Amino acid sequence: MPNDALHDLELLLRSRHGLIYLDTAETVRAGTLLQHVADRLSLPFFRWTRSNGIQREGRSEGVYDTRDPAKALRHVSAAGLEAVYHFEALAPNLDGQALLVALARDAARSLERLDGGIVLTGDGLVLPPPLREVAAHVTLPGPSDEELAALLAEITRDLSRVQHVEVTLSAAERTALVRHLSGLTLMEAEKVLTKAIVEDGALTSGDIGHVLEAKRRIIEREGLLEYYPTEHAWADIADLAGLKSWLSKRAAVVRDPDRAREFGLAFPKGILLLGVPGCGKSLSAKAVASEWGLPLLKLDPSNLYNKYIGESERNFKRAVQAAERMAPVVLWIDELEKAFASGGSEDGGVAQRVLGSFLSWMQDRSGNVFVVATANDIGRVPPELLRKGRFDEIFFVDLPGAPVRQEIFRVHLEQRDRNPDAIDLEALAARTEGFSGSEIEEVVVSGLYTAFAEGTVLDTATLAREAAATRPLAVTMRERIDRLRTWAEDRAARAN
Repeated sequence: MPNDALHDLELLLRSRHGLIYLDTAETVRAGTLLQHVADRLSLPFFRWTRSNGIQREGRSEGVYDTRDPAKALRHVSAAGLEAVYHFEALAPNLDGQALLVALARDAARSLERLDGGIVLTGDGLVLPPPLREVAAHVTLPGPSDEELAALLAEITRDLSRVQHVEVTLSAAERTALVRHLSGLTLMEAEKVLTKAIVEDGALTSGDIGHVLEAKRRIIEREGLLEYYPTEHAWADIADLAGLKSWLSKRAAVVRDPDRAREFGLAFPKGILLLGVPGCGKSLSAKAVASEWGLPLLKLDPSNLYNKYIGESERNFKRAVQAAERMAPVVLWIDELEKAFASGGSEDGGVAQRVLGSFLSWMQDRSGNVFVVATANDIGRVPPELLRKGRFDEIFFVDLPGAPVRQEIFRVHLEQRDRNPDAIDLEALAARTEGFSGSEIEEVVVSGLYTAFAEGTVLDTATLAREAAATRPLAVTMRERIDRLRTWAEDRAARAN
């Protein structure tokens, strides 16, 4: 049982709160928890559903004529019984139901004079104002590692009774599997694990992939975050030695957060990458997730904003709650300045309110979510985000030097099955002064198009011609890049 929720519910009922809203998507788990609370308080436990009405735990029949929610609430008010009442699936249907709201309020008031109370369950709901005034709010956290480990052992034991199950997980792999189950409900975790074992009669490290696939489907169903496969590694990124060194020192904390916590270290908050467009900021977010073995979620600000008042803030809350459910994860926010651009009032203050929600979440979040935010225009980034403590570190990503440009050419040629040793990389690096990594990639791609069209082999001369025909951002946006470099000189760490 989650001890914090158990303690909070017991305390609220002892304090005679007649109405409690338990925020959770796990109705069955919530019912088990409430029954446990009722037992500890020596109170009878009743469950209301539309199919059975009010039914006392352990009884086969429900209370007569209480399937209708209005009649059920009137019964609670009239009974005057000290008890815990769990009303399943009632809270989502209260909106616009003035009679039900009034009856729920009356029932709650009647229980304030007694031990016990009514507990409504639902996921991320906003109760109608008359109930919000009298209801206490408790959030049921997701299953703990201990609960998930116990579930894994139970499923393995139960399936072993009906079929042979080969378990080849090491202790470290079992811990990793349980850690990746974090964010799933117990029911979701049970379905994933059962399917993974039944498919091949084994429990192996490869079943972690089943868990990640289940998480991907959940994220897609929410529609506010994008799930990215972790397919990029540090080898795909030339240079950025400062950033790589910083991240490598925190890899052990990410892989073993419990031991790190005992050592006095918290899970890292995240980093803000400022710099010239096309220099590897977005690629770095993907590579961090790959190196740390964590799922990568992308928050697209355009998915948050809604024309209806309050919806944008609710969308943001849903997005970060989804990220916390999937924790541990890397949350990538690309072009942060577009999400929380400062200086504008044409949106009625929506961006500022969402920014306030983001800052509060960065300060108080409970899940192991590592944020990688990128920005190209420092002038549009709200100063609140640049304050020390918001991110663990702010890095400036500059244009690559000549040796790095050689390496970038090498990476992109090898990715396209071309032999970089057949190309004069040093000469090309000299010809691409001021080019970003993405501009060098485009030179390689354009060179391939030219070679294909002319029926020739890609060579140094072809790539040199393509480079000469390119006007890099260092030329077209020289003033803006200079301003960015000046700002970062004593305000950000060097990623290169």
